[in-house]
Amino acid sequence: FSLAPEAVTETSLACPCLSAMPCVEPNVEVPQGDVQRGAKIFKAKCAQCHTIDKDGDVKQGPPLWGIMGRQAGAFEGFAYSPANKSSGIIWSDKHMFEYLVNPKKYIPGTKMVFAGMKKENDRADLVAFLKSKG
Repeated sequence: FSLAPEAVTETSLACPCLSAMPCVEPNVEVPQGDVQRGAKIFKAKCAQCHTIDKDGDVKQGPPLWGIMGRQAGAFEGFAYSPANKSSGIIWSDKHMFEYLVNPKKYIPGTKMVFAGMKKENDRADLVAFLKSKG
């Protein structure tokens, strides 16, 4: 089996999350997080650019109320990057857990200006908090 040269495109060689198709969740186990610790992490690392309240305002980033289950790049009223809009990601605990390691690597071309979170427990806590909101 081989691909004909015309079948090999830039899209077929890119990360599977860079297509308009639904993106397959990463094969990771998200540790159980602590919602209260996640709220503190959100306040310290996310609240400068994002709101988490229902009907929250757009800031530098989109509101994150109800992010889980939402298609990436789909919140009405925020000017997302083309990379984010075409990522094919439906936000889940697994996608968010991996995205938070390094957003610019997970979605190359994203406008998200955040270095990432390396500690698994911090990411798990933040994911638990985000899941509790909406």
